[in-house]
Amino acid sequence: MLLLVGLGNPTPDSENNRHNIGFKIIDAINKKFGLSKQKPKFKGLLTTGNVGDQKVYAIKPLTFMNNSGICIRELIEYFKLDAEDVIVFHDDLDVEFGKIKAKFGGSNAGHNGIASIDKFIGKDYSRVRIGIGKPKDKMEVSDFVLQNFDEDEMLVLEKIKNNITDSISILIDKKLDLFSSTINNK
Repeated sequence: MLLLVGLGNPTPDSENNRHNIGFKIIDAINKKFGLSKQKPKFKGLLTTGNVGDQKVYAIKPLTFMNNSGICIRELIEYFKLDAEDVIVFHDDLDVEFGKIKAKFGGSNAGHNGIASIDKFIGKDYSRVRIGIGKPKDKMEVSDFVLQNFDEDEMLVLEKIKNNITDSISILIDKKLDLFSSTINNK
C-alpha cells in the first residue's frame, strides 16, 4: 500500500498557485485512475483505489503547506504505513519550470511543506520535485509561489500532469531515476 501526497494550500484563491502543483497532480491521478470520491479525513481530502495492481491512498492536506506533516503522520499511523511508502508531489524553485526530479530522502531545501513532513515522519520518503523555476525581476519568493500560473504555464502544467499519470507505474515501482528521465524526455 502506498500513500501519494500532493502539497498545496486549501483556499479557493490558491487553486492555480504555483505552490499548489501537488494538489493538481493528485487531482490528475484521481481522475485518470478513478479513485474514490474525495472525503475529508485525517485533516486532508483522502481518496483510495488502485493504480494498476497497487492499492493507494491519495491525500491533499488541508492543514496548509507549512503544516502538511501533521496530516501525513496521522494517516500513516492509522494505516500502519512506513515513511518509505510515502510519495510526495511538490513544487520546487530549484528545478527549471516543467522539469521533474524524483528522489528519496534528502534535504528540504527551504521548502516549508517538506520541512513539516520531515519533522513529523522523518526524511525516508520519496519526493517528486516539480519545477516551477525561480522568480524574475527581484520578486519575493513568497509572492512568486503564491502567484497563479499564467495561460502558457497552464498548458505546460497539463503536459506535466499527463506525463506523470502516464508514467506513474515506474514511480510506484520506486524506480525514481528512470521515472525522472522518462518524464523529462517526453
